[in-house]
Amino acid sequence: MENLDAWRDFNVAMVGATSALAGLVIVAASVNITAIIKAATLTARLAAGIASLLMGLTASAIALWPDLSLPGFGIGVIIVAVVSAIFPVAATARLATSPAAQGSARRAVTIVLAWLPTVAYLVGGSVLLAGLAVGAGIVAAGTLLAIVSAVIVSWVALVEVLR
Repeated sequence: MENLDAWRDFNVAMVGATSALAGLVIVAASVNITAIIKAATLTARLAAGIASLLMGLTASAIALWPDLSLPGFGIGVIIVAVVSAIFPVAATARLATSPAAQGSARRAVTIVLAWLPTVAYLVGGSVLLAGLAVGAGIVAAGTLLAIVSAVIVSWVALVEVLR
């Protein structure tokens, strides 16, 4: 569909960027995997970060399907977001119940970072499902949020494990 064609270059770039970043996060985490596994909140947060990158990868790949309608893209994005939501749910649950999670403000920021991309995808997918092209921009913003969120969460987790 021509509305998605305008996003082709962006989606091609995001498929490459999100897949590379997901691989780098996994490799970086594997260096200290024993220490990361011991900290339940770190494991859950890293999983949410990787899941958000995979959500961006999958949504961008779906957008590249030939002749995909806006509602079809919306359905794909919503499915990806709902499946990926398992990880921020787990991270939120771990953070909410962990006495080790420091400070309510820090905990809140961590939870928001975990949820921002998923919420953007759910909103963007719903707008696309309604046939509105602006949903593609919301999904694109969700992909950028996924990258920023995953990099911040991963960096913080990898630094915390060394403390």
